[in-house]
Amino acid sequence: MSRIQNLSQEIIDGRRLNRNDDLSNFIETPLEEFSESAFEIQKHFCGNHIDLCTIINGKSGNCSEDCKYCAQSSKHKTQIDSHKFLPLDQIFKAARDNQIAGANRFSIVTSGRALSDKDLELAIESYKFMRKNLSIDLCASHGILNRDQLQKLFDAGVKSYHHNLETSRRFFPEICSTHTFDDRIATIKAAQSVGLDVCSGGIIGMGETWQDRIDLALELSELGIQSIPINILMPIRGTKLESQKILEPADVFRTIAIFRFINPTANIRLAAGRRVLPQNGLTAFKAGASASITGNMLTIGGTTIKGDIDSLERMGFSNR
Repeated sequence: MSRIQNLSQEIIDGRRLNRNDDLSNFIETPLEEFSESAFEIQKHFCGNHIDLCTIINGKSGNCSEDCKYCAQSSKHKTQIDSHKFLPLDQIFKAARDNQIAGANRFSIVTSGRALSDKDLELAIESYKFMRKNLSIDLCASHGILNRDQLQKLFDAGVKSYHHNLETSRRFFPEICSTHTFDDRIATIKAAQSVGLDVCSGGIIGMGETWQDRIDLALELSELGIQSIPINILMPIRGTKLESQKILEPADVFRTIAIFRFINPTANIRLAAGRRVLPQNGLTAFKAGASASITGNMLTIGGTTIKGDIDSLERMGFSNR
């Protein structure tokens, strides 16, 4: 067995990697061998299950933060539609349709540093109504909230809170100046303290190094995150990163394998940018990924729930 195959087996047997380990082999190992070893870890801990989640843009645009990648920042001149918090009936219909189509999870995602008190109440009303009338798992993504606000979401039926770290601690100040890496860590820990699962990952292709990606994977491992979305930057005209080159699929697959080795029991979730990968990202499910955002979303290129489920079944996977 090769070094990476031996390490894969050690992880299956219980070893967990940390900052004291020499992880240079992650960059040097031929991609095919690295991906195959990541898939062995995936099969052991995740079986043939692929978790599918969907989202709705519950509140769009006019964000006060200056994240360089984001079309919704008021600091950027982008051609996006802005709208206030959506009405309950529109949110409920989307959740019900996604449940019928077979998705595992549904999340309301809102722009802005945090929800206003008024919008938080609208969100809570929506979650309570969905929890009463639907069986789909509910997730939320509403920015930097405090413990009391997160407790209200948990009490309303939200199971998981989404809050990306986005990149490594070292590189974060290059991406955002209006809040800090520690602000995000504090929100994650507050969500965990009230009983919420946390979905947290990042964006690759913003100019970070391989070490930054490894450091992000280690940070998420230390936080005990069990759902890790990996977004591929799709440069948007009008943002500070509009000229950034889109990553090659090989770099994306190597990143997925890195995150699988460091977070062996987590769902490594394909998110934005799936369309740059072969077969709209389906090949990643045999390279360490075990989950995905799905549905008719701009950021994942018109992927449908039914299309994903049918394709997964042909590959021998299931989301049930």
